[in-house]
Amino acid sequence: MPLAGIALAPLLVSPLAPPSPRGSAAAVSAEPARRRRALRRVRCSAAAASGGGELSRATLLWRAVKLPLYSVALVPLTVGTAAAYNHAGLFFARRYFGLLAAAVLVITWLNLSNDVYDSDTGADKNKKESVVNIVGSRAVTEYAANVSLLLGFGGLFWAFAEAGDVRFIVLVLCAILCGYVYQCPPFRLSYRGLGEPLCFAAFGPLATSAFYFSNSSRSISSGAVLLPLTKTVIASSILVGLTTTLILFCSHFHQIEGDRGLLERCLPW
Repeated sequence: MPLAGIALAPLLVSPLAPPSPRGSAAAVSAEPARRRRALRRVRCSAAAASGGGELSRATLLWRAVKLPLYSVALVPLTVGTAAAYNHAGLFFARRYFGLLAAAVLVITWLNLSNDVYDSDTGADKNKKESVVNIVGSRAVTEYAANVSLLLGFGGLFWAFAEAGDVRFIVLVLCAILCGYVYQCPPFRLSYRGLGEPLCFAAFGPLATSAFYFSNSSRSISSGAVLLPLTKTVIASSILVGLTTTLILFCSHFHQIEGDRGLLERCLPW
């Protein structure tokens, strides 16, 4: 062992080979290229965040559709239906999908009417993905919004006739009323800092409880079998309301400057 150590000693203490001049030159020349690529990425990100640059029509349409927004139609309905199934084992597939279509139509009305009234205030003046700006007509967008709302009402009243529970239609109409006073004149309560409380009430206690009551049943022999309001439904509706409200709250941060200029009090500051 000592001999082996002595034999390896020169290797252990020998200086490292100097770096290759060719490798050093390549590394130096590659550094500016990396910096240029990083700078281009930063500039592209800044342009995208500020809305600069030309966007394709497909991108504008995707942003205008706001597909993730329609999860607020699916979640309260699904949670309310699940609560009814958990309590009484009730599930009506045709009614569920009919209500889903109606809820999507109502959210479409919210989306389109929001663009209409934001165009009136000038909030969407430079918003390329606004439906009004894409279509080029405020009247056409408003007409499409109203048609969507009427069709949605048709689906809701059909479900009410199936369920026979007046609590369902009263609560769901109150939820729609919250959406109206949130953005439509003469109320526009979102400009007074009340958008988040209205969102909580509409999609939480009102909509989720309403969809729970939509699973009541009506039969010729026994009449209407009404579901009781339970702690599970109340707790679930509060969770749905809080989640939806937080999503709405966070969506305002990239619009602070524009909203401040229009006196839209979406945030506490």
